[in-house]
Amino acid sequence: MHDIFDPERLRVFGIDHEHDDAPLERLEDNALWIADHITLKSVGIDIGSAGTQVTFSQLKLRRLGEELSSRYVVTSREPLYYSPVALTPYLDEERIDDAKIGEIIKEAYEASGLRSEEIDTGVVILTGEAIRRHNAQAIAEVLARQGGEFVCTAAGHNMEAMLAAYGSGAAYVSYEKGKRLLNIDIGGGTTKFAVVEKGRVLETAAFYVGGRLIVVDEEGTIVRLDPGGKVLAQMANYDWHVGDKIERRDMEKLATFMAEAIIKAILERPLPPELEALWLTPPLHRLEGIEGVMVSGGVGEYVYEREEREFGDLGKFLGHHLRKRILSDNFPYPLLPAGECIRATVIGASSYSLQVSGNTIYLSNSHLLPRKNLQVLRPPCHLDGSIDPKMVAEAIQGHFRRFDIKEGEEEIVLAFHWHGEPTYERISAFARGLKEGLAETIRRKRAIFIVLDGDIAQSLGLLLREEGKIESDLLVIDGILLQDFDFIDLGRMLEPSHTVPVTIKSLIFGKNPMPVHWHK
Repeated sequence: MHDIFDPERLRVFGIDHEHDDAPLERLEDNALWIADHITLKSVGIDIGSAGTQVTFSQLKLRRLGEELSSRYVVTSREPLYYSPVALTPYLDEERIDDAKIGEIIKEAYEASGLRSEEIDTGVVILTGEAIRRHNAQAIAEVLARQGGEFVCTAAGHNMEAMLAAYGSGAAYVSYEKGKRLLNIDIGGGTTKFAVVEKGRVLETAAFYVGGRLIVVDEEGTIVRLDPGGKVLAQMANYDWHVGDKIERRDMEKLATFMAEAIIKAILERPLPPELEALWLTPPLHRLEGIEGVMVSGGVGEYVYEREEREFGDLGKFLGHHLRKRILSDNFPYPLLPAGECIRATVIGASSYSLQVSGNTIYLSNSHLLPRKNLQVLRPPCHLDGSIDPKMVAEAIQGHFRRFDIKEGEEEIVLAFHWHGEPTYERISAFARGLKEGLAETIRRKRAIFIVLDGDIAQSLGLLLREEGKIESDLLVIDGILLQDFDFIDLGRMLEPSHTVPVTIKSLIFGKNPMPVHWHK
């Protein structure tokens, strides 16, 4: 049994179950207890190609004391209300109906009995068609009218694969069992793969196969046909167009072809050229040693036989055939018990915690502060021995790619764990790696935000500015512990302490499956 406050466990999950060693006679109005315990109400909104859903949760946070004295961590998440999963409404083949999205969110608030002013924090995850620029802008305007403090993140293919791996419970299972697993997340538009081992995502990829690329009405007439659905239909020898009436048996044949394509994407190298073209990212490579698969996303509900209704698309056919193939003797990996399926991405709920920086910060321009909702990336750098600048640069660039972010195009906070002596040689090597890894950011003279838990901020900032000749505005702060999937607000500098308050909003992942209710 692992300790809930084990730092590695907290890094991977942030939440699992209640841990409260306060005496039973504790009084709720005890000042010390109140200072160490916080309760928040949170909302999570997931808007994707196929489904839109809203969840409300109550989060309990506790200060860690000796281990992480300035940070609160989530010790439990109690679901308050899970909305039905609504089919994402469209105005045409690409444009989401933002007005109806607003109605779905409003109905969820009304059904939950909660008002927007009662919500402490929230996260909106846009995936699939929702991340298209015109859709994202329209949805942002709807959320602004709803009110409340939201973290809004557009999840590209790789980030969505990571969110699904954590939200489905695959990362949790891999950590608890010490195994390498493959999470297969099949949504309305795409299939995302994530290889996870001991709680860490090693590799992600996306494949252009989804359960709602084709939609028919009750008479079998095609009312929506995504470009990918048209291509897949042509591969299966069907020349379909919007308005065509198609047979149920032909939809099932197409879904069978698509399920086989997913299986081949996992097992076959090389793929036939027509299937190779379905990769939306570089294909998977690190499949050696896989010890089991989990399936998430809306199609996962059918794979695990938790849903039998049909919604005019390919989801049921696709899920049933995929289950049959995975359970067959010629598929090498066992199907693990279900975790979260369609709710895998929305289980990320945003929670607040607060830390205060050390007082040795480096700030090149006071106009950098304050800042709100900066996304945090924590590249996998080992800074506990000799530091290789090239390794640092490659880790930074690789992490930008993993989160589907083009380095230099957005303001991002880079977080690092510093361990070891703060010698000139080590800090200088780290600075050179940062400069190489942020080449486009520096070329564009965009602001650079570096956060460390070790006490080297001022030295690092001076080296970047004076020896590195970096002209970008620069903030380096230390004494703060951040992780991937954090978003932060940076307050104005506090005087006379010369510190910066950092409000941290984290995506929190649970592991317990919840019943799913759909409505059209």
